[in-house]
Amino acid sequence: MGPVFAWTVLALVFLDEVLAVVALGVWGFDAGGAWLAVLAPVVGVALWWAFASPKAPYGGPVARPAVKVLVFGAATWGLWAAGHPGAALALLAFSIVTNAAAELPIVRAVDPRPTQHPGG
Repeated sequence: MGPVFAWTVLALVFLDEVLAVVALGVWGFDAGGAWLAVLAPVVGVALWWAFASPKAPYGGPVARPAVKVLVFGAATWGLWAAGHPGAALALLAFSIVTNAAAELPIVRAVDPRPTQHPGG
């Protein structure tokens, strides 16, 4: 049961990341139309890749969690600002629960992410 739970949590973390990107697109469309609906998710993904992804070239013990809070916070705020407060609160709660569960020892044991970037 342990590995199944752990991989389920990691799949939910990935789903959470996808939902955050979608939320950035929703905000972008509401705030600026099609161009911002594309630009906002691209910026979110670029930040995630550079600082928060498992192989982030600039990730570290400070940058990784800071960018995660920034991206999930922006996604939550964006949904709220776009007139979807229920979805914003649901995303916030889902993000907190899944990312907290990802820190459980049983999940960390199967997590392929490095605990710290070799360069930082």
